[in-house]
Amino acid sequence: MGDFNVKLASSKEEIKKFTKNLLKDVQAFELMLQNNWFEKGVYKIGAEQEFCLVDKNYKPFPINLEVLNKAKMDNLSPELAKFNLETNANPQDFKDKALSVMHKEINDDLKKVEKVAKKFDAGIILTGILPTVRKFDIERDHITPIDRYFALMDALRDMRGEEFLININGIDELNIKLNSGMIEAANTGFQVHLQVDPEDFAKKYNIAQAIAGPVLASAVNSPLLFGKRLWHETRIALFQQAIDTRVSDEHIRDRHPRVTFGTDWVKNDIMDIFKEDILRYRVLLGADFEEDSLQMVEKGITPKLKALTVHNSTIYRWNRPVYGISGNGKPHLRIEARMFPAGPSVLDEMANAAFWLGLMEGYADSIDDITKYMTFDQAKANFYAAARGGMSKQYNWFNGKKYYAKDLILKELLPVARKGLQLRQINEKDIDMYLSVIEKRVKKEITGATWMLQTFNQIKDKASKEEILSTISMHTIKNQKKDLPVHQWKIPQLKDLPHWHPSQLLVEEVMKTDVLSVQPDDIVEFVADMMDWAKLRYVPVEDEKGQFVGLVTTRSLLKVLRRLSHEQKLKDFRVKDIMIDNVVTIQPDQKLKEAIKIMDENKLGSLPVVQNNKLVGILTETEYFHLSRRLFERF
Repeated sequence: MGDFNVKLASSKEEIKKFTKNLLKDVQAFELMLQNNWFEKGVYKIGAEQEFCLVDKNYKPFPINLEVLNKAKMDNLSPELAKFNLETNANPQDFKDKALSVMHKEINDDLKKVEKVAKKFDAGIILTGILPTVRKFDIERDHITPIDRYFALMDALRDMRGEEFLININGIDELNIKLNSGMIEAANTGFQVHLQVDPEDFAKKYNIAQAIAGPVLASAVNSPLLFGKRLWHETRIALFQQAIDTRVSDEHIRDRHPRVTFGTDWVKNDIMDIFKEDILRYRVLLGADFEEDSLQMVEKGITPKLKALTVHNSTIYRWNRPVYGISGNGKPHLRIEARMFPAGPSVLDEMANAAFWLGLMEGYADSIDDITKYMTFDQAKANFYAAARGGMSKQYNWFNGKKYYAKDLILKELLPVARKGLQLRQINEKDIDMYLSVIEKRVKKEITGATWMLQTFNQIKDKASKEEILSTISMHTIKNQKKDLPVHQWKIPQLKDLPHWHPSQLLVEEVMKTDVLSVQPDDIVEFVADMMDWAKLRYVPVEDEKGQFVGLVTTRSLLKVLRRLSHEQKLKDFRVKDIMIDNVVTIQPDQKLKEAIKIMDENKLGSLPVVQNNKLVGILTETEYFHLSRRLFERF
């Protein structure tokens, strides 16, 4: 859940103080390692379940603190955005029915939250990226009002500047500028924890890195953002770009993002990672300190290592090292697998966890050093290939072999995972249940991502994007309530669209975004041909800096034609001579019904959508016609 009692390191003195405590924590940590302070022979697993709150239209619902206060659950905590929450499963001894016990606990917790959410006319959804999230939902106003979150966003802004650029290419392209790193909140995940002995850390951490690609390939569930079809696990790219503190530079210099797969295998122990993170990444957050970790170690007291823990929490490795203190007061080490998206169902998530945990134990038992069988670059390439294409990609494996995901998982990985779970004496029925979910999902090549994309493509020519995204969200929730694995989900048809409430739509959900425009100095002959070729009645005008400055309409063009004398030709006129420069506009986060009222009162056929003097879309009678037609067809 993270330490909420932190703040922005806003002065050199605060950074100096934090750094001193950070270095003390490193020394204390090393002393504890050298003197065998850490818990050994104890194997526990844990999980963190993130999820979104949605309203009756399946849109983000910013009421997390209200739900949190009403739920009164000790293991429930708020996340970055007001529409996100997280529940933490109790650590389980990694044996017998640990997986099914955790599965039941997560389901029970989600049902409790859902029961409370219903009192606010809200629901919950497990999904890597909520399909219906809008740019409006990830503005600064929707940060959960906790100092830690404001401190993190402010620290990123101070290091990166005011503009956050996101560019992700898939089937479609997303190229957007934001005013903060809040888009990180569009991500929700399912983090799995495995406690390890200190002397086994390097070996097991390297295994986690090696298996990350193919394990993620079978678990991808985040292909959509703002109605764009991007990576199969878009979270990977989105998270890196949202938290990136690097700025463009004229020189070709290696700078590492704070969201990272890593740079190499771990050679020695966990300190390799902690020291690299201190060397590479500047301090983002500060904290008030009540302990001197070195003095505590000298007195035989286990320290919290707050500076090290806070700094570690601002570096987002997809396999993250974790320092913790057990109930008996002894420190312990964990590996946290962060690459899994939330959903598609809790059963799917637990199957992913079982697969990963089984591979961790299976390879730890059968291979002394996994780095002898593949290079780090191959492991890293596998991970990003999985994020981009999931099951469709080819993967590097041991001794130079290459496999498509389906063959690699079925022939090589599932037998190792089964053996690993058996070594931990996991209940045989549980092993069969969870690994069969992976097996059937992989055989059918149906992941959460492919289900969403197939649904999108099935109805994209028959419904608006807003309807498609709401349909995906609605059926995701329905299937999750049944705890149905995604390989059994049906592809929704047009008749399965949700009950629709157009009056609640925002302008950005209906506006046309693929907009042709002209500049003030373009010749009128050009805009006339453009309107003829593309069958347009309205063409926006933008200046060289991309500022919206006017509108050309068929009526304004006809006025020019009527005024032409025998000596004048159309090519003698420029767009600035005929454009309307006092144009009524609307913002994307306003309600559609407001736009309809404005167009009706002003007798307008089009309404440019403008934000910060930039054209972001346009509403015309055509959009209203299509909207009305779909309503008549459905009702």
